[in-house]
Amino acid sequence: MFVLAALLEGGLAFATSRNLVSPDIAGPLAKGGVLLLVGYGLWVNAHLRGLWFVILGLLCNTLVIFANGGHMPVSALALQQAGMDSALDGLTRKADAIHSLMTPTSPLWVLGDIIPVKIWRYRNVISLGDIYLMIGVGLTLLEGSLRAKRKAEEPLDIDLRF
Repeated sequence: MFVLAALLEGGLAFATSRNLVSPDIAGPLAKGGVLLLVGYGLWVNAHLRGLWFVILGLLCNTLVIFANGGHMPVSALALQQAGMDSALDGLTRKADAIHSLMTPTSPLWVLGDIIPVKIWRYRNVISLGDIYLMIGVGLTLLEGSLRAKRKAEEPLDIDLRF
């Protein structure tokens, strides 16, 4: 489900960048489709405790995206602090199906992309929801690893009688 969701969002973003689909259509369509696909994947795996952070992150991002017409608002200041000034041009031209430039009147701006990230050559601007998503994915991987280790340490029940 997650791969399908990523392909949907990536395909619509590509189509928007090539002026094949309007951002006003592609943004809400991408986010709605991703929400449905990822939501289903989370529902069927809700027994994994780390996924509850993923659900919280998805909820935060979904709220701000839908409050802003299907687009994640991005802070111009955070882009500059992350060294991503070149991204401002695309946001100003509204050529991005996923993001929009944050304004003083952007609803729920505190949940938008306001956190600049600069780690070595990696540059990005992320949201609080993204942080919850990363924590959830990390906890889910850790939980899965610990379960696999416990299962591997269980004694084998083999009947060796002939």
